[in-house]
Amino acid sequence: MIDDVRTLVTCESPSSDLAALARSADVVGELGARLTGSEPERLLDDGRPHLRWRFGDGDRVLLLGHHDTVWPVGSLEAHPCRVVDGAMYGPGCFDMKAGLVQMFHALAMLPDPDGISVLVTGDEELGAPTSRELIEEEARRARAVLVFEGSADGGALKTARKGIAHYELRIHGRAAHAGLEPWAGVNAAVELAHHVLALAELDAGPDGATVTPTVLSAGTTQNTVPDEASVRVDVRVPDADEARRVDDAIRAVTPRVPGARVDVVTGPSHPPMEPSSSAELYGLAEEVAASLGIDPLGSARVGGASDGNVAAGVGTPTLDGLGAVGGGAHAAGEHVLVDHMPVRAELAAGVIRHLQERPVSTDSGVDEPKNRGERA
Repeated sequence: MIDDVRTLVTCESPSSDLAALARSADVVGELGARLTGSEPERLLDDGRPHLRWRFGDGDRVLLLGHHDTVWPVGSLEAHPCRVVDGAMYGPGCFDMKAGLVQMFHALAMLPDPDGISVLVTGDEELGAPTSRELIEEEARRARAVLVFEGSADGGALKTARKGIAHYELRIHGRAAHAGLEPWAGVNAAVELAHHVLALAELDAGPDGATVTPTVLSAGTTQNTVPDEASVRVDVRVPDADEARRVDDAIRAVTPRVPGARVDVVTGPSHPPMEPSSSAELYGLAEEVAASLGIDPLGSARVGGASDGNVAAGVGTPTLDGLGAVGGGAHAAGEHVLVDHMPVRAELAAGVIRHLQERPVSTDSGVDEPKNRGERA
């Protein structure tokens, strides 16, 4: 397993580099074919390679992962792949190349992979712009989705993830000379200031929606009333009610400065993965862990989103965090605890076997997401 992780990590695969992603897809495909005996389908969308395996009808369990990383080509020079004191280091090892290795080794442990589908995408780190519909399609076909992202702290499974929504408020004013006749202008920066403060008031703290103005811009020169301004907003929501509350409030903004105009533009979004989506699967995972003599796994709600949000968003029971135990994702100290890799693979194999024989309920209580358009 260490050798397999090293093979994937040393094939660098930043999301923005299509040539590197193509090489990575080849390496992941070879790994999966060796361990499962089956070649993948290679699915290209806008030049981005995604890989799919189907065993039988592939409609019982979907195993979900991604092979792209945030690390640019050349990162291995400063952060070489190595094992030190039981930890494996290297760009993308925790997020999530070790998880892919564990997933394929778990499949190799099964007497028969019938009823299983595997989807490995190439744009998760970008928010799944080309793979979203593919993930939704595969998740709708399955009775359960297991996501092999890295675990939460201490190996806990991820049973809830906040949803993400991105917005941009674009302010249109009117330019004027700041010294000669500022009153003839419509100051977009002043209008922007009103909305930044209003956005901050939508924040409900750690347990509710977090609303964070991030990138701001206004003006072109010191002596000109700004005629354009903008603010980008990062929103994280624990459930659909909070998502609607914040979305309704942002879409209802009105100008404060006479003569100004405000456009609200939406960006990529992920629905929340609510605890109801994972409850039955999490209980099953704990049962399997106990039967294998593994300590209780524990569960965690996390703020970051993954492809698991997309799968859960169509109503399919989804459990995340079944991948590597480690930490430091996206940072210099990214690492995997190697002793846990075979244990997690065995755990995953046990959960998959149970799901092949005993499907879970597909009624997760999650509403079908609605496409509300790109501009309001």
